[in-house]
Amino acid sequence: MKPTPTNPAPADAAERKAFTPVICYPTDSLPAYDPTLFEAARESMRLINQVTVQPRDADIVAVPKGHFVRLVCVDTPQVGDVNLWNAHDIAERFYSGKTRALYGSHVSTGDKLMSNMPYLRPMATITNDTLDWYGWDDFGGSVHDVIGTRCDPYTNAYLHGKDYDNCCHSNLIRALAKHTGLSANDVEPYVHDVLNLFMCSGFTPDTKQYFIKASPVRGGDYLELFAEIDLLVGLSACPGGDCSETHSSDVAVCGPLRIEVYKPADDTLGDWQAPERAGYKGTHGL
Repeated sequence: MKPTPTNPAPADAAERKAFTPVICYPTDSLPAYDPTLFEAARESMRLINQVTVQPRDADIVAVPKGHFVRLVCVDTPQVGDVNLWNAHDIAERFYSGKTRALYGSHVSTGDKLMSNMPYLRPMATITNDTLDWYGWDDFGGSVHDVIGTRCDPYTNAYLHGKDYDNCCHSNLIRALAKHTGLSANDVEPYVHDVLNLFMCSGFTPDTKQYFIKASPVRGGDYLELFAEIDLLVGLSACPGGDCSETHSSDVAVCGPLRIEVYKPADDTLGDWQAPERAGYKGTHGL
């Protein structure tokens, strides 16, 4: 919305603005997050795989359902872009829009990361977040957003007239093509809007523009996910570094990220079961 209107306000403008907002998707019917379900599993888990994602690059790791994955800042403050796919069908992938509608603009412990339609089920649950202390700052910013799109070469060319291929969109395309053996053109439609890992972001109060600011992440911080289904976890180390100035740059200070996969003991998840696809089985009235 432009800050300066070009049309006069109607006589009942104040009345129209005074309606009380309602939550679009009440989540009271969703199962409440139960940390005790994961406590024993987390205590028993052991590291079975780890991959270091180099600065301005991306990698993909398979994470079996019922396992944990930690997305770790290694040393230099660094943000990352996260994609999730069903390991058996990349057409099912993370749906940032529906996750945002259900859980809010920024996610943390207890929130679930949903897949796209027609699947629409939890792909992962956030089980630990070392930055959950941050909350909301005086600028309206918070951490781990599902509002911003990944940096990409198309927007960069549109705004600046320059080609730049180390952006997260391109990084994730190359990583997914390598992992699946498909061509870059074949996998590009499956690279989707992201979970902005460690990104500190929000909307300006006047123009409501998306902003980024220096991330509070430090070496050793991590976001931990529990895989609800067999996953491919894609992680790009953003070329903006900590995103204190930009999110597409060859001059920003960048550091590595790490993907760590943990297997819990077999008898520690109780009666947990992988979620089924959404209950809707109709034909859209056709």
